Amino acid sequence: MGKVLIIGAGGVATVAAFKVAKNRDVFTDIMIASRTKEKCDAIVKAIGDESIKTAKVDADNIDELTALFDSFRPDIVMNLALPYQDLTIMEACLKSHVNYLDTANYEPRDEAHFEYSWQWAYKKRFEDAGLTAILGCGFDPGVSGIYTAYAAKHHFDEIHYLDIVDCNAGNHHKAFATNFNPEINIREITQKGLYYKDGNWIETEPLSVHQPITYPNIGPRESYLMHHEELESLVKNFPTIKQARFWMTFGQQYLTYLDVIQNIGMSRIDEIVYEAPAADNSGRMEKVKIVPLQFLKAVLPNPQDLGANYEGETSIGCRIRGVKDGKERTYYVYNNCSHQEAYKETGMQGVSYTTGVPAMLGARMFMLGLWRKPGVWNVEDFDPDPFMAELNKQGLPWHEVFDGDLEL
Repeated sequence: MGKVLIIGAGGVATVAAFKVAKNRDVFTDIMIASRTKEKCDAIVKAIGDESIKTAKVDADNIDELTALFDSFRPDIVMNLALPYQDLTIMEACLKSHVNYLDTANYEPRDEAHFEYSWQWAYKKRFEDAGLTAILGCGFDPGVSGIYTAYAAKHHFDEIHYLDIVDCNAGNHHKAFATNFNPEINIREITQKGLYYKDGNWIETEPLSVHQPITYPNIGPRESYLMHHEELESLVKNFPTIKQARFWMTFGQQYLTYLDVIQNIGMSRIDEIVYEAPAADNSGRMEKVKIVPLQFLKAVLPNPQDLGANYEGETSIGCRIRGVKDGKERTYYVYNNCSHQEAYKETGMQGVSYTTGVPAMLGARMFMLGLWRKPGVWNVEDFDPDPFMAELNKQGLPWHEVFDGDLEL
């Protein structure tokens, strides 16, 4: 039991805050902090719990973070801000002697690239400080790693083939919108694909490898091979894996818009110089610098506003092939999440819900002493069983299919 500080005020942070407030048996004191305090106040109002504190903080500023941590003294910080800010928040946690959790690995602002090496480099510093850092505790990464650890513990002697499959079959009735931060989403999707095979990482052109995959209660959807960070930790932690891939569904209209965005230069992440009217209303023009993708983010629909009209569901799971007692077996474990049910509970759509609930659960596991050891860890480094049990209680029930056709 103890104090939790949530950094961020987007859709995932909103869901996590709702769920933290429903788990007062372990979260005795709650604070939400972000660059815009008014957004934090709006979350507290939506939850209806005036005991939740709010604060303004710049997550890029280590001194501001440290001052906030020293003032509130949380037992754990839930970093639900942007991946750019992982390292500054980790630095502040070390300075203030606070434990850490996030849902996505670090990305530099000036390069569309992500990997765990930057955060894994903090392992000894967190060990020496006696602090726990839990990385990637959303759904994918997050639950996908816990599903894999659960399968390895209970159903396989060796895992040989792992395919993580992520389908959003929802309809938000917008011509084009992203389900989480547009800047992060578009950077991720437009990167080259990457998968693991026989000890090597194989790169593919963006979205060039695809095939139909059948999802429970949804049916066949075209699924595209992508690079996703949990593959990096899973092949390290489960060295019997021969092949690991990640697949995500996209509709044709979405891909058409994405193609146009790239072709006209709106997916660029470098600064360009733009002439704009001067702020002093003098009528003169002045040169300003903008990042095209950040400008695009400003004019696209806010992912937090999609929930009210969102229909359909998500389906995310792991399709695994390996050996148990000398015999080959297959195993498929998955969750389907209704956008409308997520909205009824938290005011957010299903993609935010499937990330925010596991983030709360990781913090809950820490508070209960079940996931607590000095160092920097991915979720599959911990016992999956208590987390899996809580998923069924906290809104993300899972289902299993043994020895079925994995299609992959």
